Amino acid sequence: MISKRTVLIWILILLVATTGILIGRLTVTSVSAEGEGYEELKTFTEVMSMVKKHYVEEVKSKDLVYGAIKGMLNSLDPHSTFMTPEGYKEMQVDTKGEFGGIGIQIGVKDGMLTVIAPIEDTPAYKAGIKAGDKIIKINTESTKDMTLHDAVSKMRGAPKTPVTITILREGWKETKDFTIIRDIIKIKSVKSKVLENNIGYVKINQFQEQTASDLSAALKKLGDEKINALVLDLRNNPGGLLNSAIDVSGRFLPKGKLVVYTKTKAGERTEFFTEENSYFTQPIIVLVNQGSASASEIVAGALKDWNRAVILGIQTFGKGSVQTVIPLTDGSGLRLTTAKYYTPKGKSIQSTGITPDIVVKLEAKNGAKEHPVVREKDLERHLKNDQTDTKPEETETAPIEVDEKDDIQLQRAIDILKTWNVFKELPKAS
Repeated sequence: MISKRTVLIWILILLVATTGILIGRLTVTSVSAEGEGYEELKTFTEVMSMVKKHYVEEVKSKDLVYGAIKGMLNSLDPHSTFMTPEGYKEMQVDTKGEFGGIGIQIGVKDGMLTVIAPIEDTPAYKAGIKAGDKIIKINTESTKDMTLHDAVSKMRGAPKTPVTITILREGWKETKDFTIIRDIIKIKSVKSKVLENNIGYVKINQFQEQTASDLSAALKKLGDEKINALVLDLRNNPGGLLNSAIDVSGRFLPKGKLVVYTKTKAGERTEFFTEENSYFTQPIIVLVNQGSASASEIVAGALKDWNRAVILGIQTFGKGSVQTVIPLTDGSGLRLTTAKYYTPKGKSIQSTGITPDIVVKLEAKNGAKEHPVVREKDLERHLKNDQTDTKPEETETAPIEVDEKDDIQLQRAIDILKTWNVFKELPKAS
């Protein structure tokens, strides 16, 4: 019998992607190897014994066990996975926002490994990989039945080394090979500038360890330039660290405001509050789209529920489940979905996402191509929303690329803030 012990684990909310981890802490007690369901392990040991004894080639016990664990977790939701020791180390590197790879977010749709979005200014982005592309092979190895974690591991590697991915794109009759040279994927999480009429613009690409402090620096710089309103762009942001999401929310909300809470199957609730004393007080419009996930949805949901910002764009990704990562004794790790998270008003966004206050859809201009939109509800084995049924919708598409001059979501936000400022400056009626 395995003795009971207390272990420290990490709560993670992970987009099915190369990045996108939200981290908090939880203490649990390991379970006994005896009890309900464990009698079925007898069948497993029988099969393992037969394979070891009679299989045509020599196989390692660890390979069989790892394969069985992967298969078991693969029968659950798309975010529960097993990580080898190497994979567990990679996951820890992810939180730093820097790793060797090609720079794409991936998921599984219709049984096929699918690109959710390429990360801007990365090798994959520059090579022409598009959202909605189906990855058929990685270095000639078929991706059929390949786990997301294994796919990510195969595409990652040392900088300056090549990886070839075979792509099938909608409208293509044949696949095409893309040989991409890996590089250090170091995502600059915060970009800022001043738009017309003294309107500030901040884009957060990912929630990393330094994002909140980088945001503070950007807001200070914009403040020095006398901005009177802000556009916060969270489009195509796959998520990131939970602590970063809380801290970013604290730059726009007063101290002590509930940002998000998580709830387990047993009903255990954990709440997360803002801690900053000073915060940005000017009007805010938050831009979101189908690629805004996880931490992005936490921030957008908090600002919406507290009536702190107007949310503009289209429905977000809908990633609202919590993964607990448990380190195992051999250096491997288990990522298991253990809870769901909720906005301050108690809304679950799992498989539904955040609904914008103002819906504005981007349109393809001059015959530009579009790609099918992939959201949480499109991923196989996704968890259902416990508050509402997710109704099937017609296939939605979005432009592959949009020039800034055709970015009607941003332009609409600017127009609204201009009007906002006009009304604010009107003299009061006497």
